[in-house]
Amino acid sequence: MKRTQIRMNSHFEEIRRQVDEELNRIFSSRREIPQNLRESMSYSIFAGGKRLRPTLVVAAAEAVGGNRKAAMPTAAAFEIIHTYTLIHDDLPIMDNDDLRRGLPTNHRKFGEAAALLAGDALLTLAFEILAEPIQAEASVNPTVQVEIIRTVAAAVGALGTVGGQALDVEYEGRNGDLGALEKIHSLKTGAMIAAAVGCGGLLGGASSGPERAALAIYGKKVGLAFQIIDDILDVTGEAEKLGKNIGVDVEKKKMTYPAVAGLEKSRKMGEELVEQAAAALHPLKGNSEPLKELARFISKRTH
Repeated sequence: MKRTQIRMNSHFEEIRRQVDEELNRIFSSRREIPQNLRESMSYSIFAGGKRLRPTLVVAAAEAVGGNRKAAMPTAAAFEIIHTYTLIHDDLPIMDNDDLRRGLPTNHRKFGEAAALLAGDALLTLAFEILAEPIQAEASVNPTVQVEIIRTVAAAVGALGTVGGQALDVEYEGRNGDLGALEKIHSLKTGAMIAAAVGCGGLLGGASSGPERAALAIYGKKVGLAFQIIDDILDVTGEAEKLGKNIGVDVEKKKMTYPAVAGLEKSRKMGEELVEQAAAALHPLKGNSEPLKELARFISKRTH
């Protein structure tokens, strides 16, 4: 393994550790949550995972010369929202999955009603975190804080993740083209990844047009690349590595990149998006190498 990659792995591991510390702080300060609900929420939050979205928040903040401490609550909020989407995606009324991160899905462990409520509670908790005064103490301008909340709300709502999921369900069993597929994935997965990058930039103090534009391009490209690789792994991946069932997309006749474009073309598209994402970062004034390395990780991931 190259020295640079070893250094980056250590860098990302430290961010993940700090994100987990922040998540522990958030949950330990809310012991008044009803016990069954708290257990269901905690089960999925602390079941593991790559912590990709919070890592993107921190890496983007640092890429424009920002402060990691200021980014950490927002980073944790992104992981909380991501966990909500996983719980709801796994429900019988949606994908009806049995495994997530190598463990029984939330509804298999706690029941459908508890899982539904845990997802609802996590989503609203994330916005509570985003609005907490602690961000002001970490030198986050209140105007920036409001912009972050607006950005996250748009990315997770009807014009983002929820809208993409609705289109995903609508297109099950139907033929579609790459344009329709890109729209679904850009909303369902890409919107929150792009928002993580954009919010990180805001927290880091990105104020110039070129910096914000660079992060926007990077976020959009990386978000779409992530979903393309996810589609590929549903065909070629191993359930043990992925920690979830594979072949679900094929079984449900979902519109995916391998189904529409084929595996090889899909791989090439993912690689090209990652290259374009990395190339977009040149206007940034801070250390953009972690963002570049995260893009490479997305293109090469096996789980």
